[in-house]
Amino acid sequence: MDWTTGNVNHIEDVLARLHTGQWFGWSDSKNKVYDNLIIHDDSKEKPTQEFLESELQRMQDEFDAQDYARDRVEAYPSIRDQMDMQYHDAVDGTTTWQDAVQAVKDANPKP
Repeated sequence: MDWTTGNVNHIEDVLARLHTGQWFGWSDSKNKVYDNLIIHDDSKEKPTQEFLESELQRMQDEFDAQDYARDRVEAYPSIRDQMDMQYHDAVDGTTTWQDAVQAVKDANPKP
């Protein structure tokens, strides 16, 4: 996983979400490929390579589908600024806050 973005990028990310604890490992920790996958917990079956790859793709698609939301977070004004906008909207009868939020949503539409 890319810890800066939360993006999944390896079958290890899928494995870590399947079960808790140290139920799997690698026979060569510098070469984490399916052929080097070992299961430490006898109560767990080794997932197929096809399952891990398809689940990784599903997780990647799910992550990609949220790009708009991550972009919105970066584009919204700070909470402090939004609170100030709301205060002035209430006092002055304006729609500054609503307009600012809508501009971010328009620039980063939900698919």
